[in-house]
Amino acid sequence: MTRRSLSPILVVFLALAAQGGCGYSLAGRGSFLPAYIKTIGVPQFNNLTSIPDVDRRVTEKVRSELIGRGKWTIRPDTVGVDAILSADVTAITITPSAFNQQQQATRYAAALVAKVEFKDVRANKVLWSNPAMAYREEFDVTVTSAAVDPTTFFGQDLNALDRMATEFARSVVSAILEAF
Repeated sequence: MTRRSLSPILVVFLALAAQGGCGYSLAGRGSFLPAYIKTIGVPQFNNLTSIPDVDRRVTEKVRSELIGRGKWTIRPDTVGVDAILSADVTAITITPSAFNQQQQATRYAAALVAKVEFKDVRANKVLWSNPAMAYREEFDVTVTSAAVDPTTFFGQDLNALDRMATEFARSVVSAILEAF
């Protein structure tokens, strides 16, 4: 090879090598939180819906998601913490999304809406909030009765509520830590 044919290859190689330090990182790995935030309080969320126990389930899933990130101590109260994550679960709705030939619902879309706030206690400043954070998931119906009422639906399929709470928790924690 001549010196002239090596130079385009060298330029491409150097460009690729330089791109490794351009600041990109994998989603879910970053955090914009101040370094002094070491302990996060996640008190029991408020349940403003008719679904019993939704506050406890969602709170536990959010705590677990934060613990899984492994960088902070998570406490169930607001005393002696650097930041507080609080939420009001304001609505859960269930709507049919698919039907069989007899016009019976075979799939439902469930939506959970919450007012969420993450506050830096030391600076007395809200770092992130969403007054109507929504998460929607679809579920296949395993029973034959119509269940448009959320209380009835989640009473028949508690796993659906757990799956929804888990995914909602992932969305909340990712939004907070990545400042989206």
